[in-house]
Amino acid sequence: MKIETKRLILRDIGKKDEESIRKHINNLNVSKWLLAVSYPYKKKDADWWVSHCLENQKEKPRKSYNFGVVIKPNKEVVGGIGLTKVNREQRTAEIGYWLSEKYWKRGLMYEATLSVIKFAFNKLKLRKLIIRAYSKNRASNKLAKKLGAGKEGLLRKHAVCKATGKIHDEIIFGLLKEEWRKK
Repeated sequence: MKIETKRLILRDIGKKDEESIRKHINNLNVSKWLLAVSYPYKKKDADWWVSHCLENQKEKPRKSYNFGVVIKPNKEVVGGIGLTKVNREQRTAEIGYWLSEKYWKRGLMYEATLSVIKFAFNKLKLRKLIIRAYSKNRASNKLAKKLGAGKEGLLRKHAVCKATGKIHDEIIFGLLKEEWRKK
């Protein structure tokens, strides 16, 4: 599966992406904001993640969509974005993302997220998306708000970051299809 934007290609992750994923996520400035990403991020971690993505791609219907973020015209995966916990009965999912520090502050993740939201609401016919972010992750919280998501709650001391072992408060944002359409 592939989604294209003006500057990006979002595509299913494959075996050939292991090295570039490892290269770009193996940065504490990136992994300290992610729940389940270890630091240092080793070859075995990338192998497991890619195998997990390949298994998810076989599901019918899919319960998750994990896309590698590629900046045109390159082929290297420099980030990831995904829909997880896709519940077709409730028509909900969670959206998560990460990007190599080298590409921060260029609006790339906003562009990628908009296209995944469009896919979720228009193609998958979902009605609500959840975005989770550590309360101290200013960039992710700012992005959620820019996307039109509203704060629905705070889970106090809820998330233990695998990379650092630190415990974080987690903000839950929700984005309803009808709110997104108005925006």
